[in-house]
Amino acid sequence: MAIRSARDLTDFLVGYTRDMAVSDEEPGAILDRYFVPEFAFCNDGLVIDRRRMIDHATPVRRNVDREAMAAADRAGLEVHEALVSGDRFAARYTLRTRMRKGATFAAEIYMFGRLAPDGRIERVDQVTRELGEN
Repeated sequence: MAIRSARDLTDFLVGYTRDMAVSDEEPGAILDRYFVPEFAFCNDGLVIDRRRMIDHATPVRRNVDREAMAAADRAGLEVHEALVSGDRFAARYTLRTRMRKGATFAAEIYMFGRLAPDGRIERVDQVTRELGEN
């Protein structure tokens, strides 16, 4: 999937979040669809490589209420702003999802990144702020 516009970026945020959380598809295949092989993903100062992203999918899939997330409009994401300019992108969005044990996880996310020539993601720098909703 190539990201070339704000609409593409919004579609990525929704699709990637949904696929990694509730899909039965292998996480590496999902990453390959959206990211170049040697991507850099920095979240709250922690650099997460491909292996860690794949490993992170298992506990997410185990702990998220898959039925609620699959049924949620736009995978529980509210995209407030999305911008693509050349090979740069930015987004501000809120993620809300119910966990399997009933709690709700909510976070406000600020994402900035760089795209490869093919429109897949090369680098992400992201800051999250948990909203503490239950």
